[in-house]
Amino acid sequence: MQIETTDFGSCQGIKVKEYSLKNENGVEVKITNYGATITTIKVPDSKGNIQNIACGFDALQSYFDKTYLENSPYFGGTIGRYCSQIKDSKFTLNGKEYQLAKNCGENNLHGGVTGFDKKFWRADVIENGVKMSFFSKDLEEGFPGNVEVLVTFTLNNNNELKIDYSATPDQDTPLSLTNHTYFNLNAFSSTVESFTAKVNTDKRHVIDETGAATGEIANIAGEADDLTKGKIIGDVHEALGDGFEHFYVFDNPDFKLQEVAQITSAESGRSLTVLSTEPCMLLYTGKYTSDEIKRENGEQYGKYRGFCCETHRYQNGPNIENSPKSITKAGEEFKSTTIFKFGW
Repeated sequence: MQIETTDFGSCQGIKVKEYSLKNENGVEVKITNYGATITTIKVPDSKGNIQNIACGFDALQSYFDKTYLENSPYFGGTIGRYCSQIKDSKFTLNGKEYQLAKNCGENNLHGGVTGFDKKFWRADVIENGVKMSFFSKDLEEGFPGNVEVLVTFTLNNNNELKIDYSATPDQDTPLSLTNHTYFNLNAFSSTVESFTAKVNTDKRHVIDETGAATGEIANIAGEADDLTKGKIIGDVHEALGDGFEHFYVFDNPDFKLQEVAQITSAESGRSLTVLSTEPCMLLYTGKYTSDEIKRENGEQYGKYRGFCCETHRYQNGPNIENSPKSITKAGEEFKSTTIFKFGW
């Protein structure tokens, strides 16, 4: 395993680094300690061509570009304290109501205005990867408790990018961490609509008019968005009249690592298999991503040009009764693992 550290720019007087992990098969993952963000993933195709398949940038200043900031696609970032939406930007915990920033209509999205994806993390190179740590202070973005957060990225020669999350609060607090990488298995030569998506459940959250989960879980067996047998994404887009923003729910009461999804491209031969300990996964096909966003080399992003498999706790979990492990108790450890396994 090759691990290289390079300068990635500076901001607010802080020098930011990028860490490159490269295995013996030519898979390369680059991660910066600004936002514990994946910037690049290079993977061979069936003909041996090694190309980037992740939305991101090659320099820190591009993450502060006006068009990017206004569109807020969260490319590759580590999301927290609580990913996805919290309805009305508030929740009640231990008899006290906590008010959060309204950064998605009336709702709170992805931890607030300055979530974990916009923080400067400490990074330490370890065997086969990099470990990033961050201290989130009590009432940061309105959330209770100080929290020690660790996110560890490792790559192996089985072409598995493993992301391990750990967090320990000193007060009861909502925690739900994920990674927000957008993938395109055709290296951005096309949209994602020709890909086949398979998701190993026929259940998903019901979402209200504001975009927040109601707590109801719908059985979608036989419906257009039932992907248990695999379907071409574009066909489902046409049937739905819209892109995916679906929170699929898995039967995993013990939070064991299990395969939850697989996306494949017949054109490039690439595949992405997702394994996770989490009870929920957002399949998102970038329906809100601006077509004006490009990598510095001209690599074109935009609507339907990347898909996300965001594994996490229940969307709006702090406001849903009996939502599994949406609250981490004081002194307890939040733990989560997701593996992105690449094939070609």
